[in-house]
Amino acid sequence: MADQHASSPVIFDVSVEEFDTRVIEASHELPIIVDLWADWCMPCLVIAPKLKQLIAEYDGQIRLAKVEVDDGHNMKLAGKYQVRGFPTVILFRHGEEKARFHGAKPLAFLREFVQDYVEE
Repeated sequence: MADQHASSPVIFDVSVEEFDTRVIEASHELPIIVDLWADWCMPCLVIAPKLKQLIAEYDGQIRLAKVEVDDGHNMKLAGKYQVRGFPTVILFRHGEEKARFHGAKPLAFLREFVQDYVEE
């Protein structure tokens, strides 16, 4: 089953080849949340709509990059960032990882997770 979001300027799929440009460099402009997910991962499917809602609430102040790790070459990103389970959500700001969590979380947790970085 493919991810069920429409690509937009604030929610988009990203691969290992474009990660540095679309996430690391872009995080100098706005915070970027990276969702490392897989089709077979039930918590990944649970958190996806919550992340989408969070992005909508911040109305362009934060972006969401989706990395499907089942795509073999994208698994290199999971290795690079020492991902231990899925979903792993990493927040990048100013070219650096600032925060991360694993598993499905409630919307209130997600709001708190991004709050300090959106208001910079």
